[in-house]
Amino acid sequence: MGISVLNGGLYTTVQDMGRTGYQNLGISSSGAMDQRSFHIANLLLDNPENEAVLEFIQTGPKLRFTADTIIAITGGNFEPSLNGKPVPMYTAVYVHKNDILKFHSAKTGSCGYLAFLGKLDIPMVMGSRSTHVSCKVGGFCGRRLQTGDFICFREKKVYLPHFLSRKLKVDDFDNQSETIRVILGPQDDCFTQEGLYNFFHEEYTVTGCTDRMGYRLKGPEITHLDGADIISDGIAFGAIQVADDGQPMVMLADRPTTGGYTKIATVICTDLPKFVQKKAGDRIRFQKIDIEQAQMLDQHVQKEYQTMQKIIHQPCREVLEPRIVAQRIAELLSKTKQGESSWT
Repeated sequence: MGISVLNGGLYTTVQDMGRTGYQNLGISSSGAMDQRSFHIANLLLDNPENEAVLEFIQTGPKLRFTADTIIAITGGNFEPSLNGKPVPMYTAVYVHKNDILKFHSAKTGSCGYLAFLGKLDIPMVMGSRSTHVSCKVGGFCGRRLQTGDFICFREKKVYLPHFLSRKLKVDDFDNQSETIRVILGPQDDCFTQEGLYNFFHEEYTVTGCTDRMGYRLKGPEITHLDGADIISDGIAFGAIQVADDGQPMVMLADRPTTGGYTKIATVICTDLPKFVQKKAGDRIRFQKIDIEQAQMLDQHVQKEYQTMQKIIHQPCREVLEPRIVAQRIAELLSKTKQGESSWT
């Protein structure tokens, strides 16, 4: 009762929200790159917020189901198909035993997510099921999925209330140019005025040097006052390091816990999902905001999730309308009978 991997794709791993509380020991948090798509996938299935999913990058997997279940697919568009027929995204979908789910290369975005109502039977390692491949920690044997792997489900569950209502608007990752909001610092005082100007007023291109550790960008040089080296300190998800070459690198889920290069700014958590969905060649501009603005934006996202919860739990029109029609027919029949009795 689970999924059999017919093709692991380019880089498919088990991920949840990440492994917290161990960075002081040198263990990165890992977790889903696009936390928004991850959250929505579980939300569609009423899964716990931190339930593990499959994350796939650039090219998706091919899977065979050995039991009935319900799934949800979010993130970039990998043109998923079920038994050769297109399957909708951001929607709860029934799958049956022996069904084959196939993903292709990413048409839009770069990260995709697949959640299961049956829940993946992956052991918890330091409080998380997330995979950190370079450390060989967590997930399925501490590595990405390969042909022949098999993952069991923890639960045999094939029912969701309000099933027909479980559809949400598909996020658009087709923009080749994006403005990403950041909070300045913590080492912004290590850069020249020209370097700071370039960072906020010029355009940077995503290079081919991208992985779960970080995305390297290329553009006008961000110059330092006195070199790029600092005493190593902590690195946050979204921190933007600038090494001696003056080019920014945005540190992501599998980043090292500390680093010795200057960090000019940090991408706000609200904008990290659309940033990690960028492909090589896409263009980025950075916009400075303050912490209060970032907090307000995060509060807006939380309210958006609450709205999504209401949408997927409301009775569906396809269910309601037949009942309304039946009620009206009953009323008409009642009136007809009353009319016939008045003539007798």
